[in-house]
Amino acid sequence: MKEQDIDVVAYMQDIGVRARAASRAIARATTAEKNTALEAIADAIIAGRAALLEANRRDMAAGREQGLDAALLDRLELNDERVDGMAEGLRQIAGLPDPVGEIKDMNYRPSGIEVGKMRVPLGVIGIIYESRPNVTADAAGLCLKSGNAAILRGGSEALHSNQAIAACVRQGLDVAGLPQDAVQVIEITDRAAVGELIRMRDYVDVIVPRGGKGLIARVSEEARVPVIKHLHGVCHVYIDDKADFDKAIAVAFNAKTQRYGTCNTMETLLVAEGIAAAILPPLAAKYAGAGVELRGCEKTCAILTDARAATEADWDEEYLAPILSIRVVPDLDAAIEHIHAHSSQHTESILTEDLSRARRFTAEVDSSSVMVNASTRFADGFEYGLGAEIGISTDKIHARGPVGLEGLTSQKYIVIGDGHIRT
Repeated sequence: MKEQDIDVVAYMQDIGVRARAASRAIARATTAEKNTALEAIADAIIAGRAALLEANRRDMAAGREQGLDAALLDRLELNDERVDGMAEGLRQIAGLPDPVGEIKDMNYRPSGIEVGKMRVPLGVIGIIYESRPNVTADAAGLCLKSGNAAILRGGSEALHSNQAIAACVRQGLDVAGLPQDAVQVIEITDRAAVGELIRMRDYVDVIVPRGGKGLIARVSEEARVPVIKHLHGVCHVYIDDKADFDKAIAVAFNAKTQRYGTCNTMETLLVAEGIAAAILPPLAAKYAGAGVELRGCEKTCAILTDARAATEADWDEEYLAPILSIRVVPDLDAAIEHIHAHSSQHTESILTEDLSRARRFTAEVDSSSVMVNASTRFADGFEYGLGAEIGISTDKIHARGPVGLEGLTSQKYIVIGDGHIRT
C-alpha cells in the first residue's frame, strides 16, 4: 500500500495499542533478557554495517538534492565510527545497573509499617527526532533497559537509515524472546503522524522531542501527553582572568569546533577584560584556521579587527554552524549576568584556576550542566556514563540534563505491614 493511501489515525492507533501491550511485557522482563536483547542488537548493527551505510547513502543523496544545510547533513551522516558508536552505546547500556525494581529508603514508621520507594518504568515513550539516525539505536536501547516500550518517529530525511536500524532492533528483540512491538519505528513520513502521537494519552505516557526549535515548540504547544524537552542550546564558555592560558585556548577551541551541529556546542564565548587582549588574538587565529566566523562586541572588535560586529540577536542565536559570538565582560559577575539573560539553560563552562570563582559559577549559573575547565561538548549521556541519552532536558521537573535510564523511570511507594490497621 502506498503511503498516501494509509489512514494515519488508524495506523497510529494500532501502533499505540501494540505499544501499550508490549509495555507490560517489557516491564516484567528480567535484566538478563534485556541485556541479551541489547547485545544482540549491537551484534546485528555490526553485522549489518554494509546495509546500514548503504541505506544512509540513499538518505544523504536525497538530502543533498533537497538542499539540506551542512549542519543537517552532518547529523544525518553515518560512517564506520558512528556505526561502531551505536553498537558501543548499546553495550554500555547493557553493562549499566538495571534501575527497574530497585527499592530504596525503606524505613519503619511509628505505626510499625515499613515504607520505601521502588523504581518503575514510565510505560510507553514516544520519541520524535530529526536527522540523526543513531538516535534510533540510542532510544531503543535506553527504553529497553529502563523497561519501557518505545514509539520512534524519525525525520523523513533519515527514513531509510532508521528503518535499517529498526530491522537490527527487531532481530535483537527476537533473540531475547521479547516482543518486537516493544520498539516500533513509524514507517510513514506524513507529519500528521506526529500530531497523532503527541495526543495519544491512552497509549503514550511521555513524549521526548529531539530536533530543531520549530519541532520542539510545536510539540510543546500541541501535546496532550507530558513532554521532556529542551528548545535549543545556546551554550557559553567564560574565560576568567584567573584561567590557565593554554587550557583556556584548548577548551574554548574544542567547545566550538569539535562538532558544529550539536546542541552542546559553544555558541557564545565570554572573556574577562583583564585577559582579553592577550588571549583573543591567538584564539582567533585558531578559529580562523578552522574557518570559524567571529562576531564580537565593540571591545572584541577593537582587539580583533577582522571580527564582524555582533548584533543583539547574536547573543541569543544557536548557530549550529562555524560562527561564534564573543563578548568581553568586566568580570565574573558580568559573565553570570550575561548567561542569565541569554542562556537556554543547557550547558555553560567556566575556565579558571580560582576555586572560589569556580564554586560561585557552579552555584549561581542555572543550567542543566555547569562545568569547570571542561568543554561543553562533554554534555552528553555517553560522556556522562549513561551509555547513551534519550535527549537533554532543560526542564526542572522530573528529569534535567542528559536523560538516561533513571530519567526514563519513576517511583512508586512500597508499604509492608504484618496485619497493620490504622487507628
